[in-house]
Amino acid sequence: MSERRELKLIGEMVPLGSRVLDLGCGNGELLQWLQQQRGCSGYGIEIDDTQVHACMQRGVNVIQRNLEEGLALFDDRSFDVVLQLQTLQHLRNTSNMLRETARVGRIGIVSFPNFAHWPNRLRVAGGRMPVTKALPYEWHDTPNIRVGTYADFEVLARKSGLQVVDSFGIQDGRVVRRWPNLRASVAVFKFERQ
Repeated sequence: MSERRELKLIGEMVPLGSRVLDLGCGNGELLQWLQQQRGCSGYGIEIDDTQVHACMQRGVNVIQRNLEEGLALFDDRSFDVVLQLQTLQHLRNTSNMLRETARVGRIGIVSFPNFAHWPNRLRVAGGRMPVTKALPYEWHDTPNIRVGTYADFEVLARKSGLQVVDSFGIQDGRVVRRWPNLRASVAVFKFERQ
């Protein structure tokens, strides 16, 4: 999978000129692209010192913070879009973070490795945990607290009072809309508060 292609696909979901909050923004590559290509502004939140420094080098506004502490420093509807790309699997309280995302943003966009992707299923059927591009760690050494599936997120969104307005999978840098739970290594959801 092309990570840059994935970021561009998701970045194109962000309306032009939006005020964006990127949770777990990494090195700030997507926020920089959104600023330069889509006229967006906003902040990233990142905990890792090296990544925070990389954001500053890119000219991206970044706040160093642990997402487990929540988003209380932001008022309701402070942002047009809140991004959580490849972060949910690292958080202990996923439901709370989704509610907080919907509180501070008008739109939320999340992505995460889809554990139900068919190669993962085959590996588990063979008695082993999968190691793939989307799930690159061995079970004993992963930073992921949990794994999730495309289908599971749809249920979680409803339980959290969120309305999914768009969803698809990504496989090898391409959008997958037909059977994404089976055919895509990454799940993507765009949602808003009901």
